[in-house]
Amino acid sequence: MSGSNSTAGKSKRGLFGDVVMEVDWSVGEVLNAVRRHGLEKHTLVVFTSDNGPWLRYGTHAGSAQPLREGKGTTFDGGLREPTVMWWPGTIPADSVCKTPLMTIDLLPTIAHLIGARLPGHKIDGKNAWPVIKGEPGAAAPQQAYFFYHQKELQAVRMGRWKLHFPHDYHTLGGKKDGTDGVPVPYEEAKLGRSLFDLETDPGETTDVKDKHPEIVAAIEKLADRMRADLGDSGKGMEGSGRRPPGQLDETDRRFVPKDGLLTLVEPR
Repeated sequence: MSGSNSTAGKSKRGLFGDVVMEVDWSVGEVLNAVRRHGLEKHTLVVFTSDNGPWLRYGTHAGSAQPLREGKGTTFDGGLREPTVMWWPGTIPADSVCKTPLMTIDLLPTIAHLIGARLPGHKIDGKNAWPVIKGEPGAAAPQQAYFFYHQKELQAVRMGRWKLHFPHDYHTLGGKKDGTDGVPVPYEEAKLGRSLFDLETDPGETTDVKDKHPEIVAAIEKLADRMRADLGDSGKGMEGSGRRPPGQLDETDRRFVPKDGLLTLVEPR
């Protein structure tokens, strides 16, 4: 870093805007350091997030429009995130990827790029490099993506289609959102089985399940297979493939400075 940068009070959007400015500056400093060391042709930068805005915090949360709802729901307003990937000379400049991917795919993708072995046990992600690089005809690495909340399978996305199963969700219900970091309470709402065409209806406003029963049936089969593996609390299913999340024992691995960079030291 070349120094600190205080953005407090500089934006026109209060604390939220100030924080966005700070993030923007910080990312710029990281990229400047990469360029300064001549590493841009050997560095993949991924800029993304894990969820949509926490709408109850209002002016401190941002907006997911035109997507529906926000963080804590399985609507795209809570799940779908803009992502920027930068690798000069490798990822085509000014290219746009509309193929759905998920952060679970980053681990196997990066492992592929550096020639690392994947764990011997089952993992959920798959190598998405052909899609990211923009190879002609590259297909999505996953047949579908499954969205759980509190161990309940609430939705499945297959290509352009997203099927929601009946579930409760929280919403502002049209109330004015919070200001100055003071949240407003959510209301509970119910959603019935619904199929949305995200290509023509990214806001998930129009249920088209009756027009596409074959799509519903195909996604239902995938959902049943996933329930048998990972379970579904909404149906009282445990799942035969339930497994704990991976953990790293920090006493066994550490990063140490070397030649201006951080180097991973493996356990003896």
